[in-house]
Amino acid sequence: MNQAITMKAAVWHGRRDIRLEQVALPDEPAAGWVQIKVHWCGICGSDLHEYLAGPVFIPVDQPHPLTGLKGQCILGHEFSGEIVALGEGVSGFEIGERVAADACQHCGECRYCRDGMYNICENLAFTGLMNNGAFAEYVNVPANLLYSLPAGFPTEAGALIEPLAVGMHAVKKAGSLVGETVVVVGAGTIGLCTIMCARAAGAARVIALEMSSARKQKALEVGATEVIDPSEVDAVEAIKQLTGGYGADLSFECIGHKSTAQLALDLIRKAGRCVMVGIFEEPSEFNFFDIVATEKQVIGALAYNGEFADVIAFIADGRLDVTPLITGRIELDDILERGFEELVNNKDQNVKIIVRPAS
Repeated sequence: MNQAITMKAAVWHGRRDIRLEQVALPDEPAAGWVQIKVHWCGICGSDLHEYLAGPVFIPVDQPHPLTGLKGQCILGHEFSGEIVALGEGVSGFEIGERVAADACQHCGECRYCRDGMYNICENLAFTGLMNNGAFAEYVNVPANLLYSLPAGFPTEAGALIEPLAVGMHAVKKAGSLVGETVVVVGAGTIGLCTIMCARAAGAARVIALEMSSARKQKALEVGATEVIDPSEVDAVEAIKQLTGGYGADLSFECIGHKSTAQLALDLIRKAGRCVMVGIFEEPSEFNFFDIVATEKQVIGALAYNGEFADVIAFIADGRLDVTPLITGRIELDDILERGFEELVNNKDQNVKIIVRPAS
């Protein structure tokens, strides 16, 4: 068990106000919880949303009903590390064991938790947004969110399990993809992860919509069969030309913008499916008769619900290769300039920057 009194952490105080601070080490883990020494933690799109436009998820008016957190929050939820302390009653895990942690802290008591849909818990609290997270040397999390990493599992890959689980959950929500033509709108981290998972799930064709030249190349590298730049051509017409005039069977919206939400629906054929994965900061206007008249289906996909196990297995056996996704490796001291600001100012050149909080 670590004997330090304080630790270094990246703490959100407000919009454009993340501070690298010395904070108190987490308390001894409560019953059913563990304490983890963080090896790597990825900077997520939701972290950037909080940095640029927050508070989005972080509670600032009232304490969160599950965690009690209000205001200042240690960010970071895409992480892996090793267990350094076990709370009372924790079984099945050992000190020193390498693990990754699902970020969906949940009550276990509401209807959705009882029905196995903990990712839409009535009191859902994401690690690093509604409770302190892993841009720190140590973090406490519930043991029921942990997944053991197999021997030989790449250490850095542990920080990519979470975003890949988002893509895997979205793909599962869509139903069978075998033999289908799929369009992924946006080739950021989640878009790329969704491309990878769609190919692994048997999609015959995965078309990426992306404007960044670097991300176009990444999309092809991770399995997209074609890439269309909507700034250069009419994307809807281009997809129709590739699909006999009908449109794609399925689309995934992985950006979270009102214009791309409409586009994702326009790209699919009648009776096609559209899975909304992006995090939206503002409402959209939409004519719902477009859904009625075409019998298109719109499906929401939030986070994940057990898909960590699938992703770990797919990485371990080689079906998913995280190497192309990592575009930066930095220390916690550099998280502002070489992390957040790098992603803001050079978004097109970056996919996933991972941070090493503990030496």
